Amino acid sequence: MSHDPARVERIKENLAAARARIEAACHKADRDPAEVSLIAVTKTRPAEDVRILASLGLSDVGENRDQEAAPKAAATADLDLTWHFIGQLQTNKAKSVAAYADVVHSVDRARLARALGDRAAAAERRLTCLVQVNLDDDSQAGVLGPRGGVDPADAVELAARIDGHEALELGGVMAVAPREGDPYAAFGRLYEVACLIRDRYPRATMVSAGMSGDLEAAIERGATHLRLGAALLGDRGPIVG
Repeated sequence: MSHDPARVERIKENLAAARARIEAACHKADRDPAEVSLIAVTKTRPAEDVRILASLGLSDVGENRDQEAAPKAAATADLDLTWHFIGQLQTNKAKSVAAYADVVHSVDRARLARALGDRAAAAERRLTCLVQVNLDDDSQAGVLGPRGGVDPADAVELAARIDGHEALELGGVMAVAPREGDPYAAFGRLYEVACLIRDRYPRATMVSAGMSGDLEAAIERGATHLRLGAALLGDRGPIVG
């Protein structure tokens, strides 16, 4: 099936603009752009957009909801893609997510890590997991953030739980910047947690931070993976196809 030429051109232009922003931010931060990976978040977008992105050389795809991700991954199974699950995840969805995801960014409790590991082992797969860290200033210690995330003080302990499961690979950390406040300061706190975990687990080098509106702050604060949706695919609309 041929792609809509207008849609291809729009996504191509958006991808070029996003990469230009990334390169500029890396130059300002004295970082190599090759250190920063771009994950296309295709929430509410059809599988056709995933195919267009793949045709343009982008193979990292992220989804927030299993209800969208599972059928989209199945519809594009012929492509060589890396699927990132980035949304809050209920334990009862672990079996489904472990069947197609390569990386789960949103692990914020030991029970979820164990469920993902057990399901991945049953499917004879190995799953990379990131510790989601809560960066909201007004959150209470020991309480998950409104969008998920473990308290920074508990992140190393959760990392140990992930590392200890035979079917899981500890990848690093992930966070969403607070809706209010300075993203630079928030991502700075994330980087401190990332360094603590990396000191203990040297292979856990991923720092998943930054979206369309705050990627520059994330890059300055050490992000290795950016999660971009609107910047690549436009404002979210209803799923078609």
